[in-house]
Amino acid sequence: MSPLVEWLRQREDEMAALLAELVAIPTENPPGKNYHACADLLEDRLRRVGLECERLEAGDSKEATGDSPVCLIANYGRGERVLYFHGHYDVVPAQSREQFQPLRKDHFLFGRGSCDMKGGIVAMLYAILSLRECGAELDGRIALTLVPNEETGGEGGSAWLAAQGRLGREGIGMLLAEPTSGVVWNANRGAISLRVRVLGKSAHVGLQHQGENAFERMHRVVERLQELKQEVEQRTTKFNIGADQARRSILMLGGQSGGGANFNVVPDQCWFTVDRRINPEEDLATEKVKLLDVLERCKRDGIPLQWEILQEGSSAACKEDELVGKALSQSIAVVTGQTPRFEMCPGLLEIRFYAAKGVPAFAYGPGLLSVAHGPDEHVDLRKVIDVAAVYALTAMQLLGE
Repeated sequence: MSPLVEWLRQREDEMAALLAELVAIPTENPPGKNYHACADLLEDRLRRVGLECERLEAGDSKEATGDSPVCLIANYGRGERVLYFHGHYDVVPAQSREQFQPLRKDHFLFGRGSCDMKGGIVAMLYAILSLRECGAELDGRIALTLVPNEETGGEGGSAWLAAQGRLGREGIGMLLAEPTSGVVWNANRGAISLRVRVLGKSAHVGLQHQGENAFERMHRVVERLQELKQEVEQRTTKFNIGADQARRSILMLGGQSGGGANFNVVPDQCWFTVDRRINPEEDLATEKVKLLDVLERCKRDGIPLQWEILQEGSSAACKEDELVGKALSQSIAVVTGQTPRFEMCPGLLEIRFYAAKGVPAFAYGPGLLSVAHGPDEHVDLRKVIDVAAVYALTAMQLLGE
């Protein structure tokens, strides 16, 4: 066993304690709560262990109840070449308040964000500390980049950093600490998600002839979108993604829906969501035009409706045989004894912001995707340690003198 791995395995209690502190801060997004408290804790811990840390604030929050977004960039090492370690500290809303009371059971830590992805942040920090402790010489820098708002598309976080020219600068590669269930994600789907609102005119059921039924109008819109859905879902991706059915491009209708005032009132409005997930072989701009064209045609045909875009993000893909991919794969094999499988993430990933700048980007982190947003979210601390070792060994391969 290498001294680096041995050092990390002696730090399980330390890592668990830091992770518990992070989980206890309810950085729920939406709306974007407690960002300052979490960023303060992270910045304090980074500075306390001797890392240079820059704090960047994007400005006002998009929700009155949220904090303004805070990004942190901590550097370790010297040189022009940069390997990015990237993580997000926001979490999806909890199913119960108890999820922000972290609970440790043997080698497992339970709580919202333990898996997605505060456990990954801890792994990245301790990877850097293990390199310093073991005296690894690096010809270049590791830039630990911690952002909010990943769960809602990156506005004020990664998207803002990219627009400022601060993301991926001089990058030779990027590692993302998402819970990948033991595989490496080298690609992700793009997304365009909408809320469509169809309008009508209210009236008592007994006088329904005086009203205009938004629900019935909405069905006409849905029928036209279903025609596009049939076309879209004939397409498949060449990337690995598990079951063959999962290879199909996606247009999901009605993830959320609602409308109307009461059972005996003609509904004056009804709404539903549309979630279009785009394979890397497809073009986001083209697919967006096709989707919005269906809605525009409905309007031209006399159906009053409105829509808003909830999120929009591009697909991305990096080749497995990039130097970063090879180094990551070899390091995983050294630590776990198994060569990893490369797959496409079924959803959006922040590798897309780096790939867009020509920086090879890969996701690999502790935790299981299947528990990430659920009421039983947890992470195996032994996996956090293993992944920290993987990050450190990958950095040594790519930046070693």
